[in-house]
Amino acid sequence: MKLKIFAAFALAAVLGQAAQADPIRIATEGAYPPFNYIDESGELKGFDVDIAKALCEEMNAECEIVAQAWDGMIPGLRAGKYDAIVASMSITEKRKQAVNFTRPYYQAGAILVAPKGSDIALDPEKLKGKTIGVQRATTYANLLREKYPQAEIKTYDTVENHNLDLKAGRLDGVVAQRVFMYNWLKEEGGDAFEFKGEPVLDEKYIGEGAGIAVDKSNPELLERLDTALATIMENGTYDALNDKYFPFSIRKE
Repeated sequence: MKLKIFAAFALAAVLGQAAQADPIRIATEGAYPPFNYIDESGELKGFDVDIAKALCEEMNAECEIVAQAWDGMIPGLRAGKYDAIVASMSITEKRKQAVNFTRPYYQAGAILVAPKGSDIALDPEKLKGKTIGVQRATTYANLLREKYPQAEIKTYDTVENHNLDLKAGRLDGVVAQRVFMYNWLKEEGGDAFEFKGEPVLDEKYIGEGAGIAVDKSNPELLERLDTALATIMENGTYDALNDKYFPFSIRKE
């Protein structure tokens, strides 16, 4: 009898600990629409946010999504401020040295955007002496530095800020993610600008695609996220979210 009572108390303790388990904290930037942004009510929204919520639902996990400035994203993960990053983070060899990634969940490519009619292209000679804006600590910044050092590269904390300078005429062009800029061109004032050339998809420069980052000390969470990601990409959930935000598929097959 005493053994049964002890077992019952032990089970209750385990269940109590599970119920009180901390939620999975997921970081996103909140400044990269339509992937992640803060709406008028102060709530985080966007494709990345919906993907994170779908993964949490598939894992039957309680999650908390928090905003984090881009250039502190990986340091914050490694310091334990949150458990995962769902923020359109490109998978690169350098980043893989610091964190682990799930399989890619999309690939959009880098694009050069400049005023209509301007004679500019992703070409060393045509970028020579041109001032090009790019978000710091991104694969796009690495692309410019490695392939087009002839350009005058100006870095920004957010894509929105370099786009403001492009509109104000302080930049000759910007290099950023194709889908983000596709949406920006449709905003007020965006019709004065256009894509210059085709998107850059070379994994050497822009990585394997966007993945979900997890600290190397948490392989269990990485496995759970990878399994959930595979499921939502197979059961139609991912495609429904893709179609909610984009006129074309961005999934990485």
